[in-house]
Parts: sequence; structure tokens; C-alpha cells
Amino acid sequence: MKLRLLAGLSALVAAAGLSACSSSGSGDGVSGDGGRTTIDVWLMRDSVSATFQKDFEKSFEAAHPDIDVRVQVQEWDGIGEKVTAALASNDAPDVIETGNTQVAQFAQSGGLLDLSDKVGELGGKDWLKGLAEPGAYEGKQYGIPYYAANRVVVYRTDLFKKAGIDARTITTRARWIAATKKLDRGDGQGIYLPGQNWYTLSGFVWDEGGDLATETDGTWRGTLDSPGALRAMAFYAKLQALGKGPEDSDEAQPPQAEVMAKGNVAQIVATPGAANVVVQNNAALKGKLGFFPIPGKTAKTPGAVFTGGSDLVIPTVSQHHDAAYTFVKELTGDAWQKKLAVAMSYVPNKTTLAGAVAEDPGASAMAVGAAVGHATPNTPGWAAVEAKNPVKDYMTAVLTGGDPAREAKRASDAITSAMKSGS
Repeated sequence: MKLRLLAGLSALVAAAGLSACSSSGSGDGVSGDGGRTTIDVWLMRDSVSATFQKDFEKSFEAAHPDIDVRVQVQEWDGIGEKVTAALASNDAPDVIETGNTQVAQFAQSGGLLDLSDKVGELGGKDWLKGLAEPGAYEGKQYGIPYYAANRVVVYRTDLFKKAGIDARTITTRARWIAATKKLDRGDGQGIYLPGQNWYTLSGFVWDEGGDLATETDGTWRGTLDSPGALRAMAFYAKLQALGKGPEDSDEAQPPQAEVMAKGNVAQIVATPGAANVVVQNNAALKGKLGFFPIPGKTAKTPGAVFTGGSDLVIPTVSQHHDAAYTFVKELTGDAWQKKLAVAMSYVPNKTTLAGAVAEDPGASAMAVGAAVGHATPNTPGWAAVEAKNPVKDYMTAVLTGGDPAREAKRASDAITSAMKSGS
């Protein structure tokens, strides 16, 4: 699901009322003033800034004078239920922004328009894997990648300099551990890594060739007990021990950026927006924060990350499919993706557009990881897993002395059970 930490990004709230116009194809209903086709669009809070919205409106209106777009800004809390209800009604919006891993849940009901025939036209071969794969369900593409964000290492440049560490050299897990050990001295913390930061663990699992769950002959089962996943948890425990992070809570309890602001924490794993929160809580750290991609097992490949972000979908019940697609094509096209990335410090939806954020230290670090990003298991049943989240309980159990193999088997069984109940 979309990263909750995206709220920490330096984004302005998108104002409702984006008025835009686009030429509609045949089959679209006509409403609104002057015979223009009116489409309703749901975008999520912090999806675009007010400035970006104004620029997009002006350009889109000039290029497409036949469509009137009415944007409503939605809140993330409770959006799943709201979208589900809308798709089952006869009054759904024409375009909806949805968290990338929510698409399968909505597609399962038959409520989304199949856009598989548009993938080539939209440059789908270059889409970020972590956005495109969860946007597909049972071999059909329903979600069109919109933008991405993922975790990086946010670090104190002054503490690194004092320890004689050049962050640019931390390109492998082994070098990361060595540097973190060097930083974990005196009253400092080499890293603040809460025991239940399961998105970070997921990246290590993917690096080891494992996954949180896999499908065989249509049946999903939890796989935290696989050899790769067990190696990932062992690495997580080793890294987590190089700091004073709690073993029984996640990055939000307490907010890790606030923890970093209070003391000599050298590193956290977070979206770049966390740096803004650090500075807001401690102005003395302004200009003393940097970013680097989560390291991989070798220098050739960066560490895998969970790709958070959004896709755009078109409800089946929409009466304006052509106009809705025009809107989607425009907003996810190369020109506006580059502008969106710069304006919002997001990662563009294509690997070929990573250069758009080259001058943004945080976003460029994200883009490196996004190229090898993943999403959570692409099944409607995964929502039930996140609701109960046995992964967090598993991590705490291991970090507090539980047998890793036994706890992993228990967590895998819980994941399997939850996915069955949620499908």
C-alpha cells in the first residue's frame, strides 16, 4: 500500500478544483458547460502541489478544450472502503489514484477497466517493476504507474565526517555494517532501526532471493521460513543491534525522524522526506543530512526496496472511458512525469526518466533503489495480512531471543491463513 511516510515529503496539499480539458473519443457522454465532457478524478492528498496543479491545468486546458476535469482530493485513511463502495455503485469517478498494491483488490471485483492494450502506447516496457507488477492482476493491466517513492538511508553528514567515513563508498552490505559499527560508539547510535520496520526487512528478503509469500497452482502461502528469508532476518538483526532502536515497535512509534532529531543518531532508513521532519524538530541539523541508496549484497546491484507509490485506474462503470484515458495518458506521460518528479521529489514512473531527479539528492537516491524495487505479494488477500501483520510479531520474537526458524514458520502459517481469509 502507499507509503505512509510519504506524508513527510516536502509536498504541498493539492487543492480541489483542477480544471482541465481534453479531446474525448467516441462513446463519451457529454455534460457540463458548452457541451464539454466532464470527468471526475480522485487524487490523493499530497499527490501534487498547488503549483504543479496550476501548471498542469494551464497546459492541459490549452491542448484539450473538450474535457472538463473535476478533481477531488481524497484522504488515505479509509480510502480502500471508499473506492470499493464507489466501484460497486453507478456513480464512481472516472479516474482514481490508488496505492499501487491496492489494485489487485479492486480488480478482483471486476470494477476496473482493462488497459492491457494501452501498455505499449504508454511505454510500459520501461515502467518501474514495483509499480507495474502490482498494477496487473491475472495477466491484465489495470493500474497505470503514476509515481513512486521508497526508502533510502538518511544520514548525518557531520557524524560521518567525524568518523572518517565517505558515504559514497558504502555500496555493499558489508561496508554498511563496517561503517555503522564505527559510528556506534560513545553516546551515539550507528543506526536507529526499530525492530518492526518490516518494509526494510522485505528488501533484504528480496535481496536474498526470497519473498514474503509465493503462489503455486493458484494457492498462496507465506514464505518467511525459506532459507533466503531467514538469511535476511539474520542480517536485519545484525544491523539493528548497532543502535538503540526498540525491538517491539515500528518506525512510527516513536516517529524515527523525531528520534534522530533529538540525539546523535547517525542513520535511519526512511523516505527522504524524513529529513525535513528532522530539521523541523532540530534546526541545528539543517544542512547536516544526506542520503544514499540502501546497499545491496554486491556493489553491482543496489539493495532491493519496497516501492511505494500510486497507480491510476479507470472504473468500469465510468461513462467517459476515452476522456478518462486521455487524462491518464497525459499525467503519466514523460513530459509531466519529469515535472512531477522535480516538483514533488518523487521517482518518475519509468526507469528511463531517473535523470529528471539527478539534482535532487534524496530523490536521486530513491531512483537508484526504485530500479530494483518490488511490491508486496500481488494478491487481494494481502490486505488481510497487513491488517494483522504477523511479520512485525515475527521480527520482535526473533530480536528478543526466539528461535528464528520456529518463529518464521509460525509467521508463514499466519500469513497463509490471513491470505485465505482475505481472498
